Amino acid sequence: MDIREIQNLIKFVAKSGATEVKLEMDDFKITIKTTSEGAEGTTTYVQHMPVSAALPQAPAAQPVAPTAPVAVATPEADDNSKYITIKSPIIGTFYRKPAPDKPMFVEVGSSIGKGDVVCVIEAMKLFNEIESEVSGKIVKILVDDASPVEFDQPLFLVDPS
Repeated sequence: MDIREIQNLIKFVAKSGATEVKLEMDDFKITIKTTSEGAEGTTTYVQHMPVSAALPQAPAAQPVAPTAPVAVATPEADDNSKYITIKSPIIGTFYRKPAPDKPMFVEVGSSIGKGDVVCVIEAMKLFNEIESEVSGKIVKILVDDASPVEFDQPLFLVDPS
């Protein structure tokens, strides 16, 4: 886990309202504690302790305590500027269907409405339904099923027209 990922995790914990998150991987442990100090804001403490030197890190779902998973939609800056991006509101494992024997939530070409469930993200053994904040048509699915996703990672491109 690099410094950018740690900073993103700290920002997410601060926004989520969680008071403490502990993350233990094979080669390190991180504890993030936030306390509210009235109108002064939030203080964040990070403890990073290397456990062993040269173990490879396996990609795993990172535990986070989400409060209200909601998809974030922002316009893309490149050639997809006419499309809206639905991004991951949490860190976890992305699934395109509610159960292995159930159909996919959406496919390329599917029409979606505001509030429609487009996927689920598993975090800490909890399956969080991710709802669309826009109406339109799915143009592209940017993540493979059962893949780990990061906070604010693009998941879908939606044509709002």
